Amino acid sequence: MSRGPGRQPRLARCRVPALAAALLAVGLASLAPPATARSARPATQARAAIVVDARSGEPLLEQDADERRPIASTTKLMTALLLLERTRPSDVFIAARYDAAPVESQIGLRAGERMRVRDLLSALLLESANDAAVTVAKNISGSRAAFVREMNRRARELGLRATTYANPAGLDSPGNRSSARDLAKLAVRLLRMPAFARTVARRRVRLLSGARRRTVRNRNTLIGTQPFVTGVKTGHTLGAGYVLVGSARAHGAEVVSVVLGTPTEAVRNADSLALLRWGLGQFSRRRLVRTGAEVASRPVSGHGPARVGLAAPSGLVATVRQGRPPKLGVLAPREIEGPLSAGRRVGTVEARDGARVLARAPLVTAARVPAPSPLAGLTRPAPLGAGLTALLLLGIVSVVVVRRGRRGGRATTNVR
Repeated sequence: MSRGPGRQPRLARCRVPALAAALLAVGLASLAPPATARSARPATQARAAIVVDARSGEPLLEQDADERRPIASTTKLMTALLLLERTRPSDVFIAARYDAAPVESQIGLRAGERMRVRDLLSALLLESANDAAVTVAKNISGSRAAFVREMNRRARELGLRATTYANPAGLDSPGNRSSARDLAKLAVRLLRMPAFARTVARRRVRLLSGARRRTVRNRNTLIGTQPFVTGVKTGHTLGAGYVLVGSARAHGAEVVSVVLGTPTEAVRNADSLALLRWGLGQFSRRRLVRTGAEVASRPVSGHGPARVGLAAPSGLVATVRQGRPPKLGVLAPREIEGPLSAGRRVGTVEARDGARVLARAPLVTAARVPAPSPLAGLTRPAPLGAGLTALLLLGIVSVVVVRRGRRGGRATTNVR
């Protein structure tokens, strides 16, 4: 019931009535799914692959997704997670001594050089610099070995069951393994961190700290060439082949893909694009409630059978997975108490996919709500507890009146 200031309404959640839902379906009939949603599942040359809904983490397509494989520099996703969880962007690290092989990716850090965390993060994720990874490890944990123990502990905490780490950079090692599923899960978590999401979506970054100015370029060449691609991290070693954890966003949907063990960089990119496009094609932006449509009604307090409609002035739009229509629900008082003018907010309509809320929109009164009738309270049957209390009070008052009358009568007689 809607109450005055300082009194909290009791809210009731219910599904949209069948009649209202049927009327709202008119707004959906003209919205056919995109052609990509009906396309065949993409075939890849990857040894393992997956596509997941980045909003929920739910897999959309899997190919040997739990097979443990070498993952090359996508190892640095865990290195980046620990860096982001334990530092601030303005913190300054001292570069560790690292003798990199000529084929290793690096930014040429010299031992003792000072660099801010935000620059190390860019070097780690874009240039995939191994010397940056070792510097992060030694500054956070004191040694590479201690940092690797922290990486493995964090993997267990996150439920990455197929993942073990042997180094912070991703060099080939029997102990450095993960799966497509685990990498996707880790990427979904990282993409929810703004500093990470901003970094992996950039084509190049100018590093402003360190002994000299450097520019690092994103090894993920899909960034900048494909406008819907937003990340995440490449990798390549002889043992792992070509690896890419990718992400893409369009029309309110976001997906993450992983390809492991592709034979060339070109195949890696083609497979990733096919998976990302297919994944995005599983979603479409739908108008679930027309602008201004009435989606429910409620009794008007103190006015018998009278009801007031609840309308959605802005309608309701949500990104919906194909073949899984959401359920509409209303959260509003069980009855509306006036006086209220038309257009006053009294609740919310929401679209849900299972337990997950896809979108919400306000509900307002579709007409003026009058104040309760002065006699409304008298016509309502009193609750049982209230009736008993009233009878008890009436009895007490009657006894007091009788006693006072008797005392008063005796006093009058004595005076006479």
